[in-house]
Amino acid sequence: MKSLKKLLKRYKVDGYIIPKNDEYFNEYVHPSKDRLKFVSGFSGSAGFAIILKNKNYLFVDGRYTIQARYQSGKKFKVITMPGKFPKDVVKTNKKIILGFDPKLHTEKQLNFLFKIKNVGLKSINENLIDTVWSNKPKGFIKPFFSLSTKNAGTTTEKKIIQVKNMLSKNNVDYLLVTAPENVAWILNIRGYDSSYSPIPNARLLVSKKGNIDLFANPKKITKINKILEKKIYLHDERRIENILKHMSKKRVWLDTLSCSFYYKSILGKRNSIIEKIDPIHFFKSIKNNTEIKNMKKSHLTDGVALTKFLFWLKKNFKKKKITEISAQKKLESFRKMNSSYRFPSFNTISGSGPNSAIIHYKASPKTNRALKRGELYLVDSGGQYSFGTTDVTRTVSLDNRSNYIKEVYTRVLKGHIAVSNFKIKKNSTGSHVDENARKFLKKIKLDYPHGTGHGVGYFLNVHEGPQSLSRKNKVNLKNGMVVSNEPGYYKEGAFGIRIENLVYIKKNKFEELTVAPIEKDLINKKILNRTEIKWINNYHGKVKRNLSRFMNLKEKMDLIKACSPI
Repeated sequence: MKSLKKLLKRYKVDGYIIPKNDEYFNEYVHPSKDRLKFVSGFSGSAGFAIILKNKNYLFVDGRYTIQARYQSGKKFKVITMPGKFPKDVVKTNKKIILGFDPKLHTEKQLNFLFKIKNVGLKSINENLIDTVWSNKPKGFIKPFFSLSTKNAGTTTEKKIIQVKNMLSKNNVDYLLVTAPENVAWILNIRGYDSSYSPIPNARLLVSKKGNIDLFANPKKITKINKILEKKIYLHDERRIENILKHMSKKRVWLDTLSCSFYYKSILGKRNSIIEKIDPIHFFKSIKNNTEIKNMKKSHLTDGVALTKFLFWLKKNFKKKKITEISAQKKLESFRKMNSSYRFPSFNTISGSGPNSAIIHYKASPKTNRALKRGELYLVDSGGQYSFGTTDVTRTVSLDNRSNYIKEVYTRVLKGHIAVSNFKIKKNSTGSHVDENARKFLKKIKLDYPHGTGHGVGYFLNVHEGPQSLSRKNKVNLKNGMVVSNEPGYYKEGAFGIRIENLVYIKKNKFEELTVAPIEKDLINKKILNRTEIKWINNYHGKVKRNLSRFMNLKEKMDLIKACSPI
């Protein structure tokens, strides 16, 4: 921190902005690019810091407030958004300048967060954190790989035509694709550039004629260069700046979510810029029949592993010492029993008692607790499979007897069922669904500080847009979209509850993908109506039918009990 603050003087700035993301704007960044964690100790997947000469601020959303206080509270003032924004805390009578790395921010993001009276921004091409980070972890290079048409469901050629038609419709000469997951989708490729997503860090320039320039590390394209379409030209990623600088008098479409201030500045000098969400985000969100079919297979495989784990946990937590970390490892071992399992789709949340109230909790040797009788255990986990991405949360009763907790749990479950039963109309958006999910908790003046659901990729990012079930999401829900359904409630220092399934939209209805029993020991049947009871019994009937053949004799008995009608 001392070294960093010396650099502020050298570059004539009063502060420096440090985002969580890397230059590819991925959700999960490699340790060598996790500058925010290096500076603050905060390991969550979203947030940013402002380092001033005399104060340090860490901004996070409601999912991470408690975690940020634990990890960074001694050195940083933790601010929760949207309760407060930088303009509410960086108040000054005299003009101050904040430095930033133009490759790590979008212009839209900078304008939204840092358009503050008496505060100016200064672009600094050298990253100041990298300058002071002497023992930075080393990155690794592994080649991209391709998906067969059989597993992708359609060809790269057809996807290029979709994009080409969209460019013609909007009278655009080029689309600069800066989101790696969109590169993955259009080229039917995957990579190893993220801890939890098979992301290929690369960029594309797509012309209105359908020609494509692919920019990537040459060592990463050795396996795919011979199978790519003829109209795809390969370049060393370092050439992108030079090529963009030589473009002029073109209409160029840039992605508001992932095109950096740096690239926009280069292209904006001699071209006409159209800044909107990359259309590939929308194309990718509609899963084809092959993708849905493979996701169903993955969820069945995942459901077997999770269900076996839940039965093991319930039988053993009283007899032997099970900790959050050992439980997490045991669940992973069940998933590894299937050869189609590749790796986790995000960092498993394995929290008991008060730790279950930390929404994105990560068990560590410091925080690791033993599972105790009378408490709740929350496990939120998922896997990347060949081919599919899963994400599921179950809240488990460790012989908890609290009537209050049962009421809250049942109201969370009522919200979950309301989402599942939601009738999707032509203009339905995620905000409509989100509102429905919260109403049962709101009756007793409770709520949760996160969205009700997020989009999910196909053997890609576990969190995917543009659709989500959240207060402000206005994207129309369409057939083929996959989203999570995960209302919850969190009482700091006491307990956390969340119930999550993945669903997809078919004929304007949500259809379940997740196949695993929901905890019945926490249900207060008196506050359920007939429709809700029927939903629970129908869902458990489906779980029993699908999982029974994968269970041994003892597990079959457990399954019959877990899925018996309430």
